[in-house]
Amino acid sequence: MTPSLLNYVESRVSRFRQFAGLSNTEAVNLKSLLLKLNVLTVYRPLSKSFSGMSLKGSDKKFMLVNSNESRGRQHFTIAHELYHLFVEENPAPHKCGGNEKKSESEQCADAFAHMFLMPADGMRQMIPAEELKAGCVSLASVFRLEHYFGVSHQSVLNRLVDLGLLSRKERDSLANIPVKKTSREYGYDSALYEPGNHGLVIGDFGEKARKLFEEEKISEGHYLELLHKIGIDGIEDEDSAGC
Repeated sequence: MTPSLLNYVESRVSRFRQFAGLSNTEAVNLKSLLLKLNVLTVYRPLSKSFSGMSLKGSDKKFMLVNSNESRGRQHFTIAHELYHLFVEENPAPHKCGGNEKKSESEQCADAFAHMFLMPADGMRQMIPAEELKAGCVSLASVFRLEHYFGVSHQSVLNRLVDLGLLSRKERDSLANIPVKKTSREYGYDSALYEPGNHGLVIGDFGEKARKLFEEEKISEGHYLELLHKIGIDGIEDEDSAGC
């Protein structure tokens, strides 16, 4: 990407963080953000070449995320799709994934995801001053960054290279370690590097369906059909109901 395009993406990241009520250093709770932004998000097991996709209507936004990929990769996919939904003008329907040559739009979405999930100032704040001064980021700091920002091992290494905090040679060396095992040795849960969230739905789809049913605007059969679309079969009996 050209420097001017990178500067453009960086400015949009800053603007979007403001819009989302985030500082320029903090980590992002993506599930909370998706709910706040009212993006109906569905996690489903998909093929290896399909990380996710998004669709945008006049007042509706939808995202599909591959739950077969690691949670860290899922977070990158979500941030990538947020670019298409909230930053890009007139986004075209597309799928995220595969090894084909990326368009300028896809390159911008990737750069946005890296900058949004791992803000430069936030990265530097998490690295000890003595490491910054010596120009040598430790493996312990790499894992701390991964688990604070909720991203993959490779994503953190690439971002550190982009920020001039790690050489390409150092990145290649650190990329070859057994990530799950080493993460546990440093005291971290390895779930970040594993698939998950199968069948999870984020958004108000179920809430709206329930309201329509309670207001007798749809039948019970139609209501159950709508629940089935978000992976819920049948209605569980409840001991008590709230207001």
